[in-house]
Parts: sequence; structure tokens; C-alpha cells
Amino acid sequence: MSANLESLGWDGLSNVTVGLGLTSPYGLNTRYPVDGPFNTAITSAALPLLDIKPTVAYKINDQLAIGVSADIYTFASFLGQGHIEQKQVGVGPLSGASVELNGTGTGAGATVSLLYTPLRNGDGKPITSIGLVYRTQAVVPLSGSLLVNGAKVADASTNLVLPQIYTGAIAIWPVRTNEREWKLELDVEYVGWKSNRDLDVHLSSGGTIPQPQQWKTVTVVAVGTEYKWLNPAWLPHWDIAVRSGYTRTEDPVPDTTFNPGVISLPSNTLSIGAGFLCKGQGRFFGMVPCGEVTALWPKGIGLDVAFQEWFYEPRAIAGNLNPTVNGAYHAYVHLGIVSAKFLF
Repeated sequence: MSANLESLGWDGLSNVTVGLGLTSPYGLNTRYPVDGPFNTAITSAALPLLDIKPTVAYKINDQLAIGVSADIYTFASFLGQGHIEQKQVGVGPLSGASVELNGTGTGAGATVSLLYTPLRNGDGKPITSIGLVYRTQAVVPLSGSLLVNGAKVADASTNLVLPQIYTGAIAIWPVRTNEREWKLELDVEYVGWKSNRDLDVHLSSGGTIPQPQQWKTVTVVAVGTEYKWLNPAWLPHWDIAVRSGYTRTEDPVPDTTFNPGVISLPSNTLSIGAGFLCKGQGRFFGMVPCGEVTALWPKGIGLDVAFQEWFYEPRAIAGNLNPTVNGAYHAYVHLGIVSAKFLF
């Protein structure tokens, strides 16, 4: 949700916009057969982490705007099991037993961003925009339990370190008129996964379960395009957009600490999508009015759909700390997205 402060009754604050966002930044939920070949390393893993983002943006002038947000990382019972979780089959004295480590906690970080718009068309709409974003590293202290065959045997704690991220992006509009818009965009991210050195678990019994990580910083490059028809004659009171994109993500995990619980393979992602925004005298699904009916009724209703195909490059793991993990890995991900938007 976002709103301009002047529209909320704060006269003279038209340059200030506030917002509140809620995301699940990683969405990890992986399961393998309990009798699988690397069951002593992992049988399932889940990271239903939430990021609550109170945000404020300030428009300095027509060319420059800045934004600041807090990142409150936490867990909630309505998402997954409400905690981070890893399960595996035990070895040594726990051979054959079901072993679970879980934990929950809250940590904080921040995001700072800048938007520079050096060029606009005659209507004042941007035709070139440059964005810079910095997300700080965050540490989420986790407290939970070590369970063996479902019974708690010790309290457990560790620190989940989330990476700092530098992002730079540029967008240009070769076409931007009152009838059509064509946008091209390039984003480059540097994700500081090198801060993820270990997830060693400290037990109330005095022992430690070592879980070295030793990840490395990687680059993510994304390119995309959007073509939009504004209030076309063939569908009045609607804006229609078609989109496509490509993302290249490098692999941060070395062979020695590779864990099949996370798909740590270089990936190439292809995306296609479309957007529909109904307003004015239009009707959503031919029935729901999109214009203002009452003071509380939306002035516009939007629907966006997308499909992504993640093509992971094959990877051969050798020299892992758990020899059962060594081998060849292949993966594909098929992802569908639907989102709704309401303008008031």
C-alpha cells in the first residue's frame, strides 16, 4: 500500500509518499524422499521468512527522488510452519533417526534508494530513468529446538545472515506518447552472499552442530521490455501491457558446502506476462465498474499475470563435506504469478 501525504490531508506535503510492503523474499520449501541418496544431508528445508517494509519517499525535484525503508525480517504462523526448518536422517549415535532443527526470530535491516530522471517528454513523462538501491546486511538471530524422532532434546540457536545488495538500473522509453509506450530496462545486482559464512547451531547442552557455508558474492543481470497501449480504440477505458524479460543468476555456493535443500545452480530465467488496468467507464470482467462509484470505491482496477521458466545449468558436485551429496544435479522451475491492483 502506498499513498501521497497531501492526498491524505497533509497539505503542503505533496512531495512525500509513504507506503507499507509485505514480501516473502526467499520462499524456500524443499522436500526429498526420506530414503533418498543424500538423506543424511537433507530431507526437507523451509525458510518462510517475511519482510515488513515501512517506506517513505521524497521527491526533491522533477529529476531526483529518494526513498528509505526499514526491513523487518520475521516469521508468522500463517506462512508455512512459522519457523525456519531443516530435516535430515541422523548418523552415528542417531543413525536412522529423524533429526529436525528449527528456529524463529526477528532481525532488521534497511533499504536506501535514489531515482534520477534526466530526460522527460513534452508531457512531463520520463523517457530515461536511472535507479540505485542499497539493501543493508541483516542478521536474524534464531532460537528454536533440536528434535529427534519428534521429541525435543535441546534448545538450539544460530544467526541467519542476509546479504547486502547493491542494485543499479536504467530504463528508457523509445516510444512514449498518449497512445503507446515502449520501455526497455537493464538491472544489475551484486548480492553479498560472502557474509553467509556459517549456520553453526549452538545447543543448550553445550554442543555445536557445525554447518559451514562459505558462500561467495554473485552478480544478477536482468533485461526486460514492456509495450503498453493506453486507452486503445479497440478497448476503451483500459490500458493493456505485454512484457518479457531474461535474468541471469550466478551460483554462490561452493562444492564443499553445497546442500540440495537450496537450488544452488547457475540459472537463466525467461519471463512473459501481461497487464490490464481498467478505469473510468470501463467494467472489470464486464460487470464490476472500474471508475469511482462512491468515495471508497477504486478509481482503477488492475490485473497482472506472468509466467517464468527457470532453466538451471547442470552442476557436478565433488569434494562435499558429506560424500553422499556428491553427484550431478539438474533442476527446472515453472512459476506462475497473478497480482491484483486497486487505485483509490
